[in-house]
Amino acid sequence: MGNVPAAVKHCLSHEALAQEHPWLLRWLVDEKSAAICDFPKAVKVVEVGPRDGLQNEKEMVPTGVKIQLIDMLSETGLPVIEATSFVSSKWVPQMADHAEVLKGISLAPHVRYPVLTPNMQGFHAAVDAGATEVAVFGSASETFCKNNINCSIEESFQRFKEIISSAKQAHIPVRGYVSCAVACPYEGHVEPAKVAEVAKRLYELGCYEVSLCDTTGVGTPGSMASMLKCVVKEVPTNALAVHCHDTYGQALANVLIALQMGISVVDSSVAGLGGCPFAKGATGNVSTEDVVYMLNGLGIETGVNLSKVIHAGEFICKALNRSTNSKVAQATLKSETS
Repeated sequence: MGNVPAAVKHCLSHEALAQEHPWLLRWLVDEKSAAICDFPKAVKVVEVGPRDGLQNEKEMVPTGVKIQLIDMLSETGLPVIEATSFVSSKWVPQMADHAEVLKGISLAPHVRYPVLTPNMQGFHAAVDAGATEVAVFGSASETFCKNNINCSIEESFQRFKEIISSAKQAHIPVRGYVSCAVACPYEGHVEPAKVAEVAKRLYELGCYEVSLCDTTGVGTPGSMASMLKCVVKEVPTNALAVHCHDTYGQALANVLIALQMGISVVDSSVAGLGGCPFAKGATGNVSTEDVVYMLNGLGIETGVNLSKVIHAGEFICKALNRSTNSKVAQATLKSETS
């Protein structure tokens, strides 16, 4: 404690507090145990790097690199890897090779490979390419919805209804996303009640899981908690996931809050890659490496091999000629070379 006066040292001393106030020590232990017990025993990590992570890259990423990245991620123990997006190349040129990517990857028996399908044309193309799971992308912001998928929220649900109905007939599960679950790059703050409404409609339409996206990465543990409190009243926690961008460095804290509130599915991106073509300034998703490291430290099961994820992140960063955004990967790779 350096030059701190003796009296202050005494006040700050754990031992002195324990001797003078034994009830306080018991209270701290009880509080710590209660907090730890609030966490789920296991968490499903959904890897979105190959799609959400790469879609914002200005330079075209070779199809072979995308395939190799997915194949490397398939060997890490990740249970879900979002492979690509069957969106028009006019809007997202980086995903123009969606069929080649999906057909080219080596499918691991323990991994699911959902693909994004914004409309029926994309859905049919995905099915033709061999997709066995799809995802639809809604929004809690009217302006973002119009800029992202070129329609109103109400019009988007007419599309989703058709996609989900067709998917049910083909026995293809559908995952749903709610963009702008905390804030919108055009409208600013988004009311939690609106997020809950959109999430509920997606769930009732038939999405087995709904991922709540802090698209701009402006969320804090406070705003995340407020939003989740509202949503869990309408959708079961076991059908919810969180998708946190790290623009303001709050993503891990937001994930932690979500875990404490009963959420057990977390979207993340290898090396923290990502952004959004329709949310200027938004940076990458929370990195898979940092999420897995934190979950390991909490004793939460993921089934993910952290070293292999770091290796996959190193591969894609070299291919993109950039440094990883993962603090864990940075520290690990630095220690290996020192």
